[in-house]
Amino acid sequence: MTAPDFASLATGDVVAERELVLTRDRLVRYAGASGDFNPIHYRDDVAVSVGLPGVLAHGMLTMGVAGSVATDWLGAAGSVRDFQSRFTRPVPVDASEGARVTVTATIGALDADARTARIDLKVTFDGATVLGKAQLVAAFA
Repeated sequence: MTAPDFASLATGDVVAERELVLTRDRLVRYAGASGDFNPIHYRDDVAVSVGLPGVLAHGMLTMGVAGSVATDWLGAAGSVRDFQSRFTRPVPVDASEGARVTVTATIGALDADARTARIDLKVTFDGATVLGKAQLVAAFA
């Protein structure tokens, strides 16, 4: 994959798209790495008892895998200056099928003086947006 060139970018360019599968195994591994052992992320009975449809993906895991789509595209051409998002909907993770999350990374704004690009991330599960205002600002060398 060729490293992106800031001069060739334009607002509205779709720079990366990917479908990611979040599995129960991935949730357990994330819980270990993050220290977030809330049982709604690995036990259906607990999730259902508090009114949820079942086990949910960690919001920060969803945000992290979404951001990886942009950082994989960026590679060594730049660095992340800022990354933020709002959690708008939960992502239920089926025990056998997991959860398929689609991420589309689009150039939302460019600052030629600062050589930065705002990358807007559209993150959906089952046709619904699960992260709102998901934006990553990349600074190019």
